[in-house]
Amino acid sequence: MSGARDWLQAVVFVATAVMVSGPVVAEEAALADPPPTRLQKLDFSKPPSLPEVDALSAETIEQSIRKGVDFLVADQNPNGSWGSPTNTKDLNIYAPVPGAHHAFRTATTSLCLSALIECAASDDAAAQTAIEKGEAWLFEYLPRLRRADGTAIYNVWGHLYSIEALVHLHKRHEGDTQKLTEIRTLIEQQYDMLRRYESVDGGWGYYDFRYQAKRPTSSSISFVGGAALVAMQQAKSIGIDPPRNVVDRAVAAIKRQQKPDFTYLYGEYLKDRPMREINRPGGSLGRSQCCNLALRQWGDTTVTDNVLKHWLYRLYERNGWLDIGRKRPIPHESWFQVAGYFYYFGHYYAAMCVDQLPAAERAPYQAMLADLIVPLQEKNGCWWDYPLYDYHRPYGTAMATMTLQRCLPAE
Repeated sequence: MSGARDWLQAVVFVATAVMVSGPVVAEEAALADPPPTRLQKLDFSKPPSLPEVDALSAETIEQSIRKGVDFLVADQNPNGSWGSPTNTKDLNIYAPVPGAHHAFRTATTSLCLSALIECAASDDAAAQTAIEKGEAWLFEYLPRLRRADGTAIYNVWGHLYSIEALVHLHKRHEGDTQKLTEIRTLIEQQYDMLRRYESVDGGWGYYDFRYQAKRPTSSSISFVGGAALVAMQQAKSIGIDPPRNVVDRAVAAIKRQQKPDFTYLYGEYLKDRPMREINRPGGSLGRSQCCNLALRQWGDTTVTDNVLKHWLYRLYERNGWLDIGRKRPIPHESWFQVAGYFYYFGHYYAAMCVDQLPAAERAPYQAMLADLIVPLQEKNGCWWDYPLYDYHRPYGTAMATMTLQRCLPAE
């Protein structure tokens, strides 16, 4: 496990000592347990020096993936979707009904579909049936997805993750002309929706508390734009090109939020506070991989292999900053204002960054990701990072299984 995570626990112990026993005890505790590793300075002219990580066996990773797949099959709703608004608490995230939940369910269902298509065995009859039911639900309900109201634009998550699911379905139905035509139509419709709900500044946000205009006046949020661009690139890879002007505006919005060390502001509305906690490297740890991946896939040659490698290394060594926010019920209450829902999101895109590296250089980064993800699996086979009604377990499990799938050595 990451030395940085162990060190962070020591820091928390020291902080507790300060509150309970005063500075003398805290000083002794700090001297008794120095950090076991020193983070390297960023030097993108060369790759990072990597820690020694005992790689998990392919069998162990595959077993974890199978348990995740079994959870998703068991957790599917009778109508073929995943997730629901039924598990409530006193600290529910802002979600105007019913539109916000249409968005959450569509995005969650799309992620689960992608995960089952990627990770389930072809002879797993229950999983294949779940895919068919999920596909039927998506085809019926996706065309109806719109924003909840002028303030909540969560539907962008449904549009972008449905594109990824539809790309998987396109490959699954290869040779079926009628089905492929339906899929193309749905993907092009999602392009149109993303154009419709694009921020006036380019890119996308998920709130608009300014004017609630027909064209959202929301601030561009770096990782939303990154996730949308990654989805669009996947669709482009099967010959369904997104509107280039929408892509260009999203790329420009992310570039405006990029810092010299290839970390990213949370959103463009925070550009006048670049050193606010959430905008610092530790706060960007769950979104740097997504944004770097998106820019690289759309032609930014400054995002080199070494840039990806350094931020994969730092995701591992500094993972404690993300992990300590995991499962906290209040968003952004942790160090660096990290929210729990960054955890599996960040590792999902990190695994895609690993896919960008030459095949011969992937193994140590795959080992680091698997070392982080496998131990966090719950007894019932799921993973979750933030209590979001009843969407968190299926979306967390989907992202975690797809992360681990990319940690397996190529056959």
